[in-house]
Amino acid sequence: MYRITFYVSRFKFHVMSFLNKNIINFEPKIIGLDLSDLSVKVFQIEKDGNRDVVRGYGSMDIPLGNIEDGRIINLDVVAEAIKSVLKSASAKKINSNKVICSLPESKAFVRIITIPKMSEEEAREAVKWEMEANMPMSLAEVYFDWQFLEVDENDKQQVLTVAVSREIVDSWMNVLKLAGLDVYGLEVESIASIRSLVDSNAVQGEISLIVDLGARRTSFIIADGVVPYFTSSIPFSSESINDAISKALNLSSADAEKVKVNNGIANAGDGNPIFSAVSPLIENLVMEINKTMDFYGEMSGRSQGINKIILCGGGSSMKGLPEYLHQRTQKEVLVGNPWVNLKTEDNLPTINKETSVRYVTAIGLAIRGMNYGN
Repeated sequence: MYRITFYVSRFKFHVMSFLNKNIINFEPKIIGLDLSDLSVKVFQIEKDGNRDVVRGYGSMDIPLGNIEDGRIINLDVVAEAIKSVLKSASAKKINSNKVICSLPESKAFVRIITIPKMSEEEAREAVKWEMEANMPMSLAEVYFDWQFLEVDENDKQQVLTVAVSREIVDSWMNVLKLAGLDVYGLEVESIASIRSLVDSNAVQGEISLIVDLGARRTSFIIADGVVPYFTSSIPFSSESINDAISKALNLSSADAEKVKVNNGIANAGDGNPIFSAVSPLIENLVMEINKTMDFYGEMSGRSQGINKIILCGGGSSMKGLPEYLHQRTQKEVLVGNPWVNLKTEDNLPTINKETSVRYVTAIGLAIRGMNYGN
Protein backbone atom coordinates (compact mmCIF):
# COMPACT_ATOMS: atom_id res chain seq x y z
CA MET A 1 0.00 0.00 0.00
CA TYR A 2 1.22 3.49 -0.82
CA ARG A 3 1.44 6.15 1.83
CA ILE A 4 0.38 9.71 1.07
CA THR A 5 2.34 12.32 2.97
CA PHE A 6 1.94 16.06 2.85
CA TYR A 7 4.29 18.82 1.67
CA VAL A 8 3.21 22.27 0.48
CA SER A 9 5.80 25.03 0.03
CA ARG A 10 7.09 26.29 3.37
CA PHE A 11 4.52 24.31 5.37
CA LYS A 12 5.92 21.32 7.20
CA PHE A 13 3.87 18.62 5.56
CA HIS A 14 3.78 16.60 2.35
CA VAL A 15 0.93 16.54 -0.15
CA MET A 16 0.31 13.55 -2.36
CA SER A 17 3.72 11.94 -2.33
CA PHE A 18 2.85 8.28 -2.06
CA LEU A 19 6.46 7.16 -1.92
CA ASN A 20 8.92 8.80 0.44
CA LYS A 21 12.37 7.32 0.05
CA ASN A 22 15.34 8.12 2.21
CA ILE A 23 18.25 9.29 0.10
CA ILE A 24 21.82 9.06 1.37
CA ASN A 25 23.07 11.47 -1.29
CA PHE A 26 22.48 15.01 0.03
CA GLU A 27 22.07 16.35 -3.52
CA PRO A 28 19.76 13.84 -5.21
CA LYS A 29 19.01 14.31 -8.89
CA ILE A 30 15.26 13.91 -9.27
CA ILE A 31 13.29 14.94 -12.33
CA GLY A 32 9.67 16.04 -12.66
CA LEU A 33 7.49 14.02 -15.03
CA ASP A 34 4.03 15.18 -16.07
CA LEU A 35 1.99 12.38 -17.66
CA SER A 36 -1.39 13.11 -19.24
CA ASP A 37 -3.76 11.59 -21.79
CA LEU A 38 -1.98 13.04 -24.82
CA SER A 39 1.57 13.86 -23.78
CA VAL A 40 4.46 13.30 -21.42
CA LYS A 41 6.63 16.20 -20.25
CA VAL A 42 9.88 16.06 -18.28
CA PHE A 43 11.82 18.78 -16.48
CA GLN A 44 15.01 18.81 -14.45
CA ILE A 45 16.29 21.77 -12.41
CA GLU A 46 19.68 21.90 -10.74
CA LYS A 47 21.45 24.12 -8.23
CA ASP A 48 24.43 26.12 -9.48
CA GLY A 49 25.71 27.92 -6.42
CA ASN A 50 22.85 30.20 -5.39
CA ARG A 51 21.14 29.91 -8.78
CA ASP A 52 18.51 27.49 -9.99
CA VAL A 53 19.18 26.43 -13.57
CA VAL A 54 17.25 24.33 -16.06
CA ARG A 55 19.25 21.23 -16.91
CA GLY A 56 16.86 19.61 -19.34
CA TYR A 57 13.26 19.51 -20.48
CA GLY A 58 11.18 17.88 -23.17
CA SER A 59 7.71 16.95 -24.35
CA MET A 60 6.39 14.13 -26.50
CA ASP A 61 2.90 13.37 -27.77
CA ILE A 62 1.27 10.08 -26.79
CA PRO A 63 -0.93 8.68 -29.58
CA LEU A 64 -4.66 8.98 -28.95
CA GLY A 65 -6.21 6.00 -27.19
CA ASN A 66 -3.24 4.87 -25.08
CA ILE A 67 -4.34 6.86 -22.03
CA GLU A 68 -8.05 7.60 -21.68
CA ASP A 69 -9.32 9.89 -18.93
CA GLY A 70 -6.34 9.08 -16.74
CA ARG A 71 -6.49 5.32 -17.32
CA ILE A 72 -3.48 3.77 -19.03
CA ILE A 73 -4.75 1.48 -21.80
CA ASN A 74 -1.41 0.44 -23.36
CA LEU A 75 1.46 0.24 -20.88
CA ASP A 76 4.10 -0.55 -23.51
CA VAL A 77 3.34 2.45 -25.74
CA VAL A 78 3.27 4.87 -22.80
CA ALA A 79 6.49 3.46 -21.33
CA GLU A 80 8.24 3.85 -24.70
CA ALA A 81 7.07 7.47 -24.95
CA ILE A 82 8.52 8.16 -21.50
CA LYS A 83 11.84 6.58 -22.47
CA SER A 84 11.96 8.58 -25.70
CA VAL A 85 11.30 11.96 -24.12
CA LEU A 86 14.00 11.35 -21.52
CA LYS A 87 16.51 10.59 -24.28
CA SER A 88 15.58 13.57 -26.44
CA ALA A 89 15.39 16.32 -23.80
CA SER A 90 16.55 19.81 -24.78
CA ALA A 91 19.31 21.88 -23.13
CA LYS A 92 21.52 19.29 -21.42
CA LYS A 93 20.93 15.57 -21.18
CA ILE A 94 18.63 14.35 -18.39
CA ASN A 95 21.03 12.60 -16.02
CA SER A 96 18.74 10.74 -13.62
CA ASN A 97 16.15 7.97 -13.60
CA LYS A 98 14.73 9.15 -10.26
CA VAL A 99 11.35 10.74 -10.77
CA ILE A 100 8.44 12.48 -9.11
CA CYS A 101 5.39 12.03 -11.34
CA SER A 102 2.04 13.78 -11.58
CA LEU A 103 -1.30 12.09 -11.02
CA PRO A 104 -4.35 13.20 -13.04
CA GLU A 105 -6.37 15.91 -11.32
CA SER A 106 -9.62 14.47 -12.66
CA LYS A 107 -8.98 11.31 -10.63
CA ALA A 108 -8.02 13.10 -7.41
CA PHE A 109 -10.13 14.37 -4.54
CA VAL A 110 -8.56 17.38 -2.79
CA ARG A 111 -10.64 19.19 -0.19
CA ILE A 112 -10.33 21.11 3.05
CA ILE A 113 -12.86 19.84 5.58
CA THR A 114 -13.74 21.19 9.01
CA ILE A 115 -14.14 19.13 12.17
CA PRO A 116 -14.35 19.99 15.87
CA LYS A 117 -10.97 20.68 17.44
CA MET A 118 -9.52 17.40 18.70
CA SER A 119 -6.27 15.46 18.94
CA GLU A 120 -4.78 13.87 15.84
CA GLU A 121 -5.56 10.40 17.20
CA GLU A 122 -9.20 11.34 17.84
CA ALA A 123 -9.43 12.93 14.39
CA ARG A 124 -8.61 9.76 12.46
CA GLU A 125 -12.12 8.35 12.47
CA ALA A 126 -13.79 11.76 12.13
CA VAL A 127 -11.73 12.58 9.04
CA LYS A 128 -12.48 9.19 7.46
CA TRP A 129 -16.19 9.71 8.00
CA GLU A 130 -16.12 13.24 6.55
CA MET A 131 -14.06 12.14 3.55
CA GLU A 132 -16.32 9.21 2.72
CA ALA A 133 -19.40 11.39 3.09
CA ASN A 134 -18.05 13.89 0.56
CA MET A 135 -16.25 11.66 -1.98
CA PRO A 136 -17.75 9.95 -5.03
CA MET A 137 -15.77 6.79 -4.14
CA SER A 138 -15.45 4.69 -1.00
CA LEU A 139 -12.23 4.77 1.03
CA ALA A 140 -11.62 1.16 -0.01
CA GLU A 141 -11.20 2.36 -3.61
CA VAL A 142 -8.61 5.07 -2.94
CA TYR A 143 -5.23 5.83 -1.42
CA PHE A 144 -5.75 8.76 0.94
CA ASP A 145 -4.26 10.86 3.69
CA TRP A 146 -4.93 14.08 5.55
CA GLN A 147 -3.14 16.83 7.46
CA PHE A 148 -4.19 19.33 10.11
CA LEU A 149 -4.11 22.96 8.98
CA GLU A 150 -5.00 25.99 11.10
CA VAL A 151 -7.85 26.27 13.60
CA ASP A 152 -10.43 28.77 12.30
CA GLU A 153 -12.06 31.70 14.11
CA ASN A 154 -14.84 29.41 15.40
CA ASP A 155 -12.30 27.11 17.07
CA LYS A 156 -12.89 24.46 14.41
CA GLN A 157 -10.04 22.36 13.02
CA GLN A 158 -9.38 22.63 9.27
CA VAL A 159 -8.02 19.49 7.63
CA LEU A 160 -6.51 19.10 4.16
CA THR A 161 -7.62 15.77 2.66
CA VAL A 162 -6.31 14.07 -0.50
CA ALA A 163 -7.43 10.84 -2.16
CA VAL A 164 -6.70 9.21 -5.51
CA SER A 165 -8.16 6.09 -7.11
CA ARG A 166 -6.12 2.95 -6.33
CA GLU A 167 -6.59 1.80 -9.92
CA ILE A 168 -4.95 4.97 -11.27
CA VAL A 169 -2.06 4.95 -8.79
CA ASP A 170 -1.27 1.28 -9.41
CA SER A 171 -1.29 1.70 -13.21
CA TRP A 172 0.92 4.82 -12.97
CA MET A 173 3.42 2.90 -10.86
CA ASN A 174 3.45 0.00 -13.30
CA VAL A 175 4.16 2.16 -16.36
CA LEU A 176 6.90 4.14 -14.61
CA LYS A 177 8.64 0.95 -13.53
CA LEU A 178 8.27 -0.45 -17.06
CA ALA A 179 10.01 2.69 -18.33
CA GLY A 180 12.95 1.93 -16.02
CA LEU A 181 12.30 4.77 -13.59
CA ASP A 182 12.86 4.83 -9.84
CA VAL A 183 9.76 6.51 -8.38
CA TYR A 184 10.37 8.92 -5.50
CA GLY A 185 6.96 10.50 -5.43
CA LEU A 186 3.51 10.69 -6.97
CA GLU A 187 1.75 14.03 -6.66
CA VAL A 188 -1.58 15.40 -7.88
CA GLU A 189 -1.25 18.06 -10.55
CA SER A 190 -2.81 20.82 -8.43
CA ILE A 191 -0.10 20.61 -5.76
CA ALA A 192 2.68 20.86 -8.34
CA SER A 193 0.93 23.73 -10.12
CA ILE A 194 0.59 25.74 -6.92
CA ARG A 195 4.28 25.17 -6.14
CA SER A 196 5.17 26.44 -9.59
CA LEU A 197 2.81 29.42 -9.94
CA VAL A 198 1.98 30.82 -6.48
CA ASP A 199 4.62 32.87 -4.67
CA SER A 200 5.86 30.81 -1.73
CA ASN A 201 5.44 33.92 0.46
CA ALA A 202 1.68 34.03 -0.17
CA VAL A 203 -0.24 33.96 3.11
CA GLN A 204 -3.60 32.66 4.21
CA GLY A 205 -6.33 34.85 2.77
CA GLU A 206 -4.56 35.46 -0.54
CA ILE A 207 -6.87 33.44 -2.77
CA SER A 208 -5.81 32.41 -6.29
CA LEU A 209 -7.80 30.55 -8.93
CA ILE A 210 -5.47 28.65 -11.26
CA VAL A 211 -7.11 27.84 -14.60
CA ASP A 212 -5.08 25.12 -16.36
CA LEU A 213 -6.21 25.05 -19.99
CA GLY A 214 -5.03 21.61 -21.08
CA ALA A 215 -5.28 19.71 -24.35
CA ARG A 216 -8.24 17.54 -23.22
CA ARG A 217 -9.68 19.34 -20.20
CA THR A 218 -9.43 22.44 -18.01
CA SER A 219 -8.65 22.19 -14.31
CA PHE A 220 -9.69 24.74 -11.69
CA ILE A 221 -7.43 24.94 -8.63
CA ILE A 222 -8.25 27.28 -5.76
CA ALA A 223 -5.28 28.03 -3.50
CA ASP A 224 -5.51 29.75 -0.13
CA GLY A 225 -1.99 31.11 0.14
CA VAL A 226 -0.01 28.05 -0.96
CA VAL A 227 -2.51 25.45 0.28
CA PRO A 228 -4.96 23.79 -2.14
CA TYR A 229 -8.52 24.51 -1.09
CA PHE A 230 -10.59 22.98 -3.87
CA THR A 231 -10.09 21.43 -7.32
CA SER A 232 -12.39 20.52 -10.19
CA SER A 233 -12.23 20.03 -13.95
CA ILE A 234 -14.41 20.57 -17.02
CA PRO A 235 -14.19 19.22 -20.60
CA PHE A 236 -13.24 22.63 -22.09
CA SER A 237 -9.85 22.21 -23.82
CA SER A 238 -7.26 23.98 -25.93
CA GLU A 239 -7.88 21.32 -28.58
CA SER A 240 -11.52 22.41 -28.88
CA ILE A 241 -10.36 26.00 -29.46
CA ASN A 242 -7.98 24.85 -32.20
CA ASP A 243 -10.70 22.72 -33.78
CA ALA A 244 -13.12 25.67 -33.88
CA ILE A 245 -10.51 27.93 -35.50
CA SER A 246 -9.50 25.20 -37.93
CA LYS A 247 -13.07 24.64 -39.14
CA ALA A 248 -14.03 28.32 -39.32
CA LEU A 249 -10.92 29.40 -41.25
CA ASN A 250 -10.26 26.14 -43.11
CA LEU A 251 -6.81 25.71 -41.54
CA SER A 252 -4.73 22.74 -40.49
CA SER A 253 -4.43 22.03 -36.77
CA ALA A 254 -0.85 23.35 -36.76
CA ASP A 255 -1.87 26.58 -38.50
CA ALA A 256 -4.87 27.00 -36.19
CA GLU A 257 -2.50 26.82 -33.21
CA LYS A 258 -0.33 29.56 -34.75
CA VAL A 259 -3.35 31.77 -35.41
CA LYS A 260 -4.56 31.25 -31.84
CA VAL A 261 -1.21 32.34 -30.41
CA ASN A 262 -0.41 35.18 -32.83
CA ASN A 263 -3.89 36.65 -33.38
CA GLY A 264 -6.26 35.09 -30.90
CA ILE A 265 -9.25 37.10 -29.70
CA ALA A 266 -7.55 40.48 -29.52
CA ASN A 267 -9.90 43.18 -30.90
CA ALA A 268 -12.83 40.88 -30.20
CA GLY A 269 -15.36 43.62 -30.95
CA ASP A 270 -14.11 44.41 -34.45
CA GLY A 271 -15.65 41.50 -36.35
CA ASN A 272 -12.72 39.23 -35.52
CA PRO A 273 -13.50 35.91 -37.29
CA ILE A 274 -11.45 34.00 -34.72
CA PHE A 275 -13.55 35.44 -31.90
CA SER A 276 -16.71 34.55 -33.78
CA ALA A 277 -15.48 30.95 -34.09
CA VAL A 278 -14.49 30.47 -30.45
CA SER A 279 -16.93 32.83 -28.68
CA PRO A 280 -19.37 30.09 -27.56
CA LEU A 281 -16.48 28.09 -26.08
CA ILE A 282 -14.95 31.10 -24.33
CA GLU A 283 -18.30 32.15 -22.91
CA ASN A 284 -18.79 28.65 -21.53
CA LEU A 285 -15.36 28.95 -19.88
CA VAL A 286 -16.38 32.31 -18.37
CA MET A 287 -19.57 30.74 -17.01
CA GLU A 288 -17.62 27.86 -15.41
CA ILE A 289 -15.07 30.26 -13.89
CA ASN A 290 -17.86 32.35 -12.37
CA LYS A 291 -19.60 29.22 -11.06
CA THR A 292 -16.35 28.07 -9.46
CA MET A 293 -15.78 31.45 -7.82
CA ASP A 294 -19.39 31.51 -6.54
CA PHE A 295 -19.02 27.98 -5.19
CA TYR A 296 -15.84 28.98 -3.36
CA GLY A 297 -17.60 31.96 -1.79
CA GLU A 298 -20.47 29.78 -0.58
CA MET A 299 -18.23 26.96 0.63
CA SER A 300 -15.70 29.17 2.43
CA GLY A 301 -18.07 31.82 3.72
CA ARG A 302 -15.50 34.45 2.76
CA SER A 303 -17.00 37.53 1.20
CA GLN A 304 -13.75 38.77 -0.38
CA GLY A 305 -13.65 35.83 -2.79
CA ILE A 306 -10.92 35.21 -5.36
CA ASN A 307 -8.09 37.77 -5.54
CA LYS A 308 -6.70 36.80 -8.94
CA ILE A 309 -6.96 34.27 -11.75
CA ILE A 310 -3.76 32.62 -13.03
CA LEU A 311 -3.83 31.00 -16.48
CA CYS A 312 -1.54 28.15 -17.54
CA GLY A 313 -1.47 25.24 -19.97
CA GLY A 314 -1.38 25.32 -23.75
CA GLY A 315 -4.69 27.22 -24.04
CA SER A 316 -3.32 30.16 -22.04
CA SER A 317 -1.20 31.18 -25.03
CA MET A 318 -4.26 32.54 -26.89
CA LYS A 319 -3.63 36.22 -27.58
CA GLY A 320 -6.18 38.46 -25.88
CA LEU A 321 -7.58 35.79 -23.55
CA PRO A 322 -6.36 37.32 -20.24
CA GLU A 323 -7.80 40.72 -21.18
CA TYR A 324 -11.12 39.22 -22.22
CA LEU A 325 -11.46 37.14 -19.05
CA HIS A 326 -10.60 40.20 -16.96
CA GLN A 327 -13.38 42.14 -18.68
CA ARG A 328 -15.92 39.33 -18.15
CA THR A 329 -15.00 38.39 -14.57
CA GLN A 330 -13.81 41.75 -13.20
CA LYS A 331 -10.84 39.95 -11.64
CA GLU A 332 -7.13 40.37 -12.16
CA VAL A 333 -6.18 37.79 -14.81
CA LEU A 334 -2.61 36.96 -15.72
CA VAL A 335 -0.65 34.25 -17.48
CA GLY A 336 1.27 32.28 -14.88
CA ASN A 337 4.99 32.69 -14.25
CA PRO A 338 6.43 29.25 -13.41
CA TRP A 339 9.74 30.86 -12.38
CA VAL A 340 8.25 32.85 -9.49
CA ASN A 341 9.80 30.57 -6.84
CA LEU A 342 13.12 29.92 -8.60
CA LYS A 343 16.34 31.88 -8.21
CA THR A 344 17.38 32.62 -11.78
CA GLU A 345 19.25 35.82 -10.80
CA ASP A 346 18.18 37.68 -13.95
CA ASN A 347 19.54 34.90 -16.14
CA LEU A 348 16.82 33.95 -18.58
CA PRO A 349 15.96 30.25 -18.53
CA THR A 350 16.74 28.22 -21.63
CA ILE A 351 12.99 27.96 -22.27
CA ASN A 352 10.80 30.94 -23.19
CA LYS A 353 7.68 32.04 -21.30
CA GLU A 354 5.19 30.84 -23.89
CA THR A 355 6.69 27.35 -23.79
CA SER A 356 7.31 27.23 -20.05
CA VAL A 357 3.65 27.90 -19.20
CA ARG A 358 2.89 24.53 -20.84
CA TYR A 359 5.33 22.87 -18.42
CA VAL A 360 3.85 24.28 -15.20
CA THR A 361 3.10 20.88 -13.61
CA ALA A 362 6.45 19.38 -14.66
CA ILE A 363 8.29 22.46 -13.30
CA GLY A 364 6.44 22.21 -9.97
CA LEU A 365 7.44 18.54 -9.72
CA ALA A 366 11.04 19.39 -10.68
CA ILE A 367 11.21 22.06 -7.96
CA ARG A 368 10.14 19.46 -5.43
CA GLY A 369 12.72 17.04 -6.86
CA MET A 370 15.47 19.64 -6.59
CA ASN A 371 14.59 20.26 -2.93
CA TYR A 372 13.76 16.66 -2.04
CA GLY A 373 16.38 16.26 0.65
CA ASN A 374 15.55 19.55 2.38
